[in-house]
Amino acid sequence: MEVTFPPGVVPSLCQILFYRRKIEMKVSIKFTVFFEDIFWVGVFERIYFNKYEVSKVVFGSEPKDYEIYDFILKHFCDLKFSNSLSTSELKYKKVNPKRVQREIKKQTRTNGIGTKAQLAMKLQYERNKSEKRKDLKEKSHKEKEWKFQLYQRKKKEKHKGH
Repeated sequence: MEVTFPPGVVPSLCQILFYRRKIEMKVSIKFTVFFEDIFWVGVFERIYFNKYEVSKVVFGSEPKDYEIYDFILKHFCDLKFSNSLSTSELKYKKVNPKRVQREIKKQTRTNGIGTKAQLAMKLQYERNKSEKRKDLKEKSHKEKEWKFQLYQRKKKEKHKGH
């Protein structure tokens, strides 16, 4: 049996044993990005050789999809995962693939504004909008008053002295 790995990747002993013995194992990796305090944080969760492990990555600014993909390709091997828990402690049940797709779609759907900065900007925008509306209303009222006064003056001029 011959196993080839991508160029530049040195397989670990565990990977070699896995390919040699054809061990049946379930590998599951989940990556979640969320906003925490002032930074964007990514959390990798993986089940590997029946062990549950977690790793946390701080991004800083909000990462784009291509940046996340690039990070996974370049730095996934360098991640330091936590001490592993046995998966026997974790309970899993088989889930329909369509349900999994629906849950993924639901999780990825954005629910309005996400960051504190965006929320602050939105509030500032609303405040400026209401102030502008108030100023425009006041300006139009003054203009109407001025036109009325002008009309009254012209009316008096006509009746004043012939």
